Amino acid sequence: MLASKKVRVILFIAVLLVISLSMYAFNLSPETNHSNQGSSTSSKKFEKAKVLRVISEDLQKEPSRGNLYNGSQELELKILSGEHKGEIQTITNNISVYLNVVAKKGQTIIVNIDTADPKFYIISVYSYYRAPILYGMALLFFGVLWWIGGKKGLMSVLGIIFTLACIAYLFIPMLYRGYSPVLASVLVVILATFVTLILLNGWTARSWAAILGTICGVAISGILAYIIGNLTHISGYSTAEVDVLITIADETGLQLGGMLFAGILLSSLGAIIDVGISIAASVHEVYMTNANLSKKELFKSGINVGRDMMGTMANTLILALTGTTLASLMVLYAIKAPLTQLTNMNMVTIEVIQGLTGCFGVVLTVPIVAFISSRIIPNFEKKTTMNKELEESSLTRVS
Repeated sequence: MLASKKVRVILFIAVLLVISLSMYAFNLSPETNHSNQGSSTSSKKFEKAKVLRVISEDLQKEPSRGNLYNGSQELELKILSGEHKGEIQTITNNISVYLNVVAKKGQTIIVNIDTADPKFYIISVYSYYRAPILYGMALLFFGVLWWIGGKKGLMSVLGIIFTLACIAYLFIPMLYRGYSPVLASVLVVILATFVTLILLNGWTARSWAAILGTICGVAISGILAYIIGNLTHISGYSTAEVDVLITIADETGLQLGGMLFAGILLSSLGAIIDVGISIAASVHEVYMTNANLSKKELFKSGINVGRDMMGTMANTLILALTGTTLASLMVLYAIKAPLTQLTNMNMVTIEVIQGLTGCFGVVLTVPIVAFISSRIIPNFEKKTTMNKELEESSLTRVS
């Protein structure tokens, strides 16, 4: 048993190394570079700068707009990064509702350096320097997760890092190089599901039941999204960013049409994997409590647990989508858009498809995982028990 466990751990580490090296090699391969000619960002660089002093300012607070300021500042800055590092410049910081960065002495900010002219460059304030806060929040979250979850918390952190790596170094580069978005998303779903669940629960029956059930649930969401998208004539060309993406697609081979469905696959993965492992773990606990239960009874127990989760997880998806589109919803409410317009808009149709197909995947994952768990877990546990008995009997004979 110990030898078998060590083999599984070594095999899993080897698989992780192969995946990591493959992603590294894939990103080393040449890619089609998107031309920036004509782009407003082609000559702009964003660098850190420190405010040495506020020379003068003329600001008026606007309480009606959340206490934002309006006016201007004269600032003396020292560039902290980039080719102009160390240079000290005096600039005007124009402050409005749309660009409301009020600088203070000693503060680090992000500036936009426009170097279109080789002899001269223009500096303007871009934003507050927020990166340390974001990094700190991420580290704090990982620390709390590790502290409360213990070993499983640490495994969760590693799973999150692996998923982010798959998105940043596999999924997005594959799209940029012209690979099928659906193929790329399926690959990421399989890798993220496999690695995350094996890290959390080891090479166990409930892990495999959750893996198989999660992949099936996400596949159902993707298939439904594809079918409904065709019926409603919605694709990646219906998104708000289509103008920019068409330009990139013409130069890089990006398959824009399938991007919408790839996004739906990824967005539904989180909720579906949560349902999958919860159902598998519940069936496992029920079986360990009473090993005499039949497969049909185990299946029913999984369904009963899943019924309590269906509504909450579906609500999670709907509320998450509402939060991401809240600004657009407020605009539609303000202009009193009629129902006929609302139900036929690209934006609304996309959000409804994304939300409902994800909910379908969550709901249908429950019986799938319950069925797989009721078949896999009893056989696996019986085999494990037999191996333990054989090991104990062999030790007894030796002694």
